[in-house]
Amino acid sequence: MGDGGRLVAAVRSGDAEQVRELLDAGADPDTLDESTDLPVLCSAIAAYDEPVAEALVEYRADALRRLPDGTTPLLRAVESGSLWLMWAVFPEVAQRPGPAREELLDRARHWARTDPEAELRRRAGLPGPVERTRLEDETGCWYERLTLGGQTLHDGHLAILTSLEAKLRLRTPFGELLARARAHPDRDHQTWSETVLALGRRLDDETWAAAEDLSRDPDPLNRLFAADALLSLIVGDPVRGDQPFPDRAKELVPWAGRERDVEVLDVLLNALTWAEDLGTKGVGLRCAAHPDPRIRSWAPELLDVDEDRLSPQSLAVLLTLARDPDADVRARTCHWLEHHRGPEPEIGDALLELTRDERQLTRIHAVAGLAHRDDPRCVEAEARIGPLEADLGEVEPPLLAVRYYRRRQEEQKSEG
Repeated sequence: MGDGGRLVAAVRSGDAEQVRELLDAGADPDTLDESTDLPVLCSAIAAYDEPVAEALVEYRADALRRLPDGTTPLLRAVESGSLWLMWAVFPEVAQRPGPAREELLDRARHWARTDPEAELRRRAGLPGPVERTRLEDETGCWYERLTLGGQTLHDGHLAILTSLEAKLRLRTPFGELLARARAHPDRDHQTWSETVLALGRRLDDETWAAAEDLSRDPDPLNRLFAADALLSLIVGDPVRGDQPFPDRAKELVPWAGRERDVEVLDVLLNALTWAEDLGTKGVGLRCAAHPDPRIRSWAPELLDVDEDRLSPQSLAVLLTLARDPDADVRARTCHWLEHHRGPEPEIGDALLELTRDERQLTRIHAVAGLAHRDDPRCVEAEARIGPLEADLGEVEPPLLAVRYYRRRQEEQKSEG
């Protein structure tokens, strides 16, 4: 079997590492798969194999090659409904004005108007039911894989169009983006997420005003979208340092004060935490008394702190939150207490109590908080962390806190 045959086999098996090795050795990235008479890139797209498709394009497989049915691999990726598959094969040349760009946008718009479930039934010639499988992408957003009669589509066509328009610097009207988000009314759905990101990248007063105008809309879903868009504007682009709106977060305090929908309020409070000088006027105190734990968990970040000193009222609230019946509230409170450097002795006592929390991650951060405060009780409390559980994420810095505490103590003794 020659390099071409081995490449076909590697693509079919989904072995991205071997695909790269063969391409490194000189295999043609546009090799035809004889079983389909199509380039192997089309095989990767049909299999929704992003790593293999990306490898082929990196080695210059032609994503704009005209196929016998008049499409191109890029257009097939758009048709697939997979946002990340489309970006895996997207060639930069498609950004330039010209026929390829216009054809790409036309196809994306066509599929954004197409019901994937109806299209699957048409292709399969079957009435259904369509099998739906919920999948999650690397950003934590979810989408669905629809399957019927051996045919498969993903439901990301609206996300693809929105993402493409943003990439090509096309300004889709705010109302149109709202309509797309409402087609998948879940903040964690890929389509909703892409519409919010598209608005957040604009970083202009017009977008802020359009979102803020919905703050009194009677439909909570519209208010949720508006709050999410404002949060995206406030976050801005931290990588490039482009964040013109954090100081305007305080403008959302009146809205947060009157909002009764928990999901909307949750987003608004997230936005408020980005303001350096919020002038909360009791926002944190109101959160702490809320019946929903999602809202209570924002309270520590929204309490009044003056030069690392807590007011007696704020201190009492934090101590109550540290004993909250909800584990998430205790965890968020513990994380705040870990980084608080005020002199209040009650904080150390609260952290010590949290070293016995049911969650290991909370125990870890509580021990670290004691160590950061040079509280000698951190040494004994460290034993309560126990053997590390799987999937804890990045916990090395807090795990080293006691070691650094001991080092500081030794240095002080040697200096004395």
